[in-house]
Amino acid sequence: MASLSVGELQEMEVDRRGESEESGDDETRRKSINGDVDPNQPTATSKEESPVDMDTITLDPEEEDVDLVHCRIGKIEGLEVLQKAKTLSLRQNLIKKIENLDSLSALRELDFYDNQIRKLENLHNLTELEQLDMSFNVLRKVEGLEQLTRLKKLFLLHNKISSIANLEHLTGLEMLELGSNRIRVIENLDSLTSLQSLFLGTNKITRLQNLDALHNLTVLSIQSNRITKIEGLQNLINLKELYLSHNGVEIIEGLENNKKLTTLDIAANRVKKIENISHLTELQEFWRTDRSDPAEVEVCAGEKRNETPGRWVEK
Repeated sequence: MASLSVGELQEMEVDRRGESEESGDDETRRKSINGDVDPNQPTATSKEESPVDMDTITLDPEEEDVDLVHCRIGKIEGLEVLQKAKTLSLRQNLIKKIENLDSLSALRELDFYDNQIRKLENLHNLTELEQLDMSFNVLRKVEGLEQLTRLKKLFLLHNKISSIANLEHLTGLEMLELGSNRIRVIENLDSLTSLQSLFLGTNKITRLQNLDALHNLTVLSIQSNRITKIEGLQNLINLKELYLSHNGVEIIEGLENNKKLTTLDIAANRVKKIENISHLTELQEFWRTDRSDPAEVEVCAGEKRNETPGRWVEK
């Protein structure tokens, strides 16, 4: 470890990867990454549009990747012909209810991003499903996923979900996106031992807790919450990326066992002194808001750090 003065820190535009980037269009992804999705800002689909009759849409029974994006679909019907479909995208439509999908048992990916769906239901026959995107709907709780035991990626970004629940059967889940909801407590994740990425940004979480079972977690994003202390991460020995910006953290601590960290984001917190990171020899990206004495800034200067300079950025 060596000290680095503020004048030696490279100034550059923040381009954090704190939220998942696989759900949504480019503009929404950009806003989500920076934690500034405006709940009052309309998304790409105008909810004042009139739905079309499914009879006007031509479906190819031989198609495996079915794309029905922004088709003004109001009701799911007539999709029985898509017996060979592996992926089905119904994003940016006017759908209010999940229904009439029972015959599509070969589906691997299902996308309902940006609709008007209020309930997770009628998915029990889709037992081969590996990815489900329900982002930008009006869901109030997680339910109806008990039969989707092959699910690997679940996107629930920007709904009205108030608690983490009913996920215990999804033991193969690798990515869980619950950003921009109304969650207050991290809970009910003990069975998700395969989880690699967990996104909880822009909620109302006050404490880092109940993460001990997530030994395989490599990415944890909890930006824009109400966290005041870094704790509860001792079992996350494989963690590589930790995003904690826009919280109320005052001290960098609790990272003793997280020696594989390559990215640490503590920008927009209340940290006055950069400390307790000398053991993080794999660290490549370190994001902070400058509140510290330049003489007290610690950065990694190990052998690997010299070979591949990381990004040490003030904001």
